[in-house]
Amino acid sequence: MKKYILRRILLGIIVLFGVIAITFTITRVIPSDPAAKWVGPRATHEQIQEARIELGLDQPYIIQFGKYISDLLHGDLGYSLRSHQPVATELKNYIPATVELVLLATLLAIILGIPLGIYSAKYKNRWLDHLSRLFSVGAVSLPTFWVALFLQLIFFSKLEILPLGGRISTNISIMYELPNITGMLLFDSLVTGKFMIFKDAFLHMILPGITVALYPIGLVARMTRSALLEILNEEYIVASRSYGLPEKTVLWIYALKNSLGPTSTVVALSVGYTLMNTFLVEAIFSWPGIGRYISDAVIGLDYPAIMGVTIFSAVVYLALNLIADIIIALDPRVRV
Repeated sequence: MKKYILRRILLGIIVLFGVIAITFTITRVIPSDPAAKWVGPRATHEQIQEARIELGLDQPYIIQFGKYISDLLHGDLGYSLRSHQPVATELKNYIPATVELVLLATLLAIILGIPLGIYSAKYKNRWLDHLSRLFSVGAVSLPTFWVALFLQLIFFSKLEILPLGGRISTNISIMYELPNITGMLLFDSLVTGKFMIFKDAFLHMILPGITVALYPIGLVARMTRSALLEILNEEYIVASRSYGLPEKTVLWIYALKNSLGPTSTVVALSVGYTLMNTFLVEAIFSWPGIGRYISDAVIGLDYPAIMGVTIFSAVVYLALNLIADIIIALDPRVRV
């Protein structure tokens, strides 16, 4: 087991190095001048040349790449061309808001997706199964931006019960001092006992949270159903039923336990997918997360910021893949 984990970590490091090398090369061949963006639109030729020297752009490619790797090993992701602030610092400010949405989506995927898949498999080819499959396919297939706009139209414009966007109301942010422990506003306000802030932040999170959660809910429900359909025909399930065990025990303990391998893999990978694909949701709901940060960076051709988000997403994907592999390897039926 230890050798297997070590081998997966080494493979992940190789993949991460490849991602860094490819991304760094692309940012150097795209026809744009980072030095000009660094000094501003009205800079003189001499100022641009000084910026090139300051940023190390006058050095050969291999020296630039070596310096970038060296800085990465020290936790330095460079400086944003737009704000002149460290990219690592900006990511620390934007990541918690996105993590809140992803955690909510993951929690909903587990709470709703797994039971939906279980009862869909139990009542195969009945009306409940058909409705479950229809919902699952729709949740995975519907465009994110359409779902977001539809929810805004219904719950804000028509019913007027939920806010249009943002993370907190303006009057709440003026009247109360927002806590900042982890950067996740729901958790921080709950821990500090500021329930007015918690209530307002929760209301603002409902619509973007549901929008982000639809895809993992549908994916988890489909995977759970597929795994259980195979497991429910196994001999030990038939034997458990013949012994007179309650159907809930057979489904939720014996069958579900043996389907958690593929389901947990899907959950782990959907977390990575959701984390890196929230930019549309965050743009529509004005959510100050990493998706909005990367969209602004792409529009402004802010290469250090783009590389920082790319490396962060690659690390998250590799870590989640490792966790999924370890979960699968814990199954004694799987040979490592």
